[in-house]
Amino acid sequence: MAAAARELAGVSPTPRLDAEVLMAHALGVSREALLLGRLDDAVPDAFAALLARRLTHEPVAYITGRRAFWTIDLTVGPGVLIPRADSETLIEAAIDHFAGRAPVRILDLGTGPGTLLLAALDQWPQATGLGVDASAAALDYARRNAQGLGMADRADFRLGDWAAGIGGTFDLILANPPYIGTREPLPREVRDHEPGTALFAGEDGLDDYRAIVPQLAPLLAPGGAAILEIGATQADAVSELLAAAGFAVALRRDLAGHARALIAS
Repeated sequence: MAAAARELAGVSPTPRLDAEVLMAHALGVSREALLLGRLDDAVPDAFAALLARRLTHEPVAYITGRRAFWTIDLTVGPGVLIPRADSETLIEAAIDHFAGRAPVRILDLGTGPGTLLLAALDQWPQATGLGVDASAAALDYARRNAQGLGMADRADFRLGDWAAGIGGTFDLILANPPYIGTREPLPREVRDHEPGTALFAGEDGLDDYRAIVPQLAPLLAPGGAAILEIGATQADAVSELLAAAGFAVALRRDLAGHARALIAS
């Protein structure tokens, strides 16, 4: 693992972590089990091929096929956006908003592999929800994740264009839309591997907010909240869109102190 970490130093900002995760995957155990009791094992034959893939900047989550998020583990792969820890800020904001009560119906716009919806359903076991995405491949992952987590009877998924055609109201609306400008630089592992349709949103990165915000008010139940992930420099621009649609808006920062989510109510 030390040798692999040295090789990965020019590829990844977390070379030792990557080496540990890949080694654990090659051994078929958790990273914790590896570190606590398997460090004397022989290097498995599969490790070299996994390392070679990571050295081409392929994301670790695509190599292992798994990504932890909030309290759940998700299956992921090419064609689907990889969940980021920063997006957990939206779940934290939702918990604070509901303050001891629970949302009954949850809508996740741009659900990807079911990330925010399934995390919210795990947080509130009595809730049900709908996840919408424009990618059939992403929805396939979402349905498999719901099945694997025992939530298939509580989570429905639909191919769609944001909230177009959706009826009824929801206590909690979550959205992590594309918000990167088309000319913004990205790390190779993101630019070359993750789907551009889940990343880019026009020249200023705001195109999808302009589509989503006008759809929110009719769908939000009284006392509910719509929580949108934003890029670190987009708080003012997206807040203006929400305020113009009649919402009161609050900002939530992630653990690094960056603007990460807007809570509209």
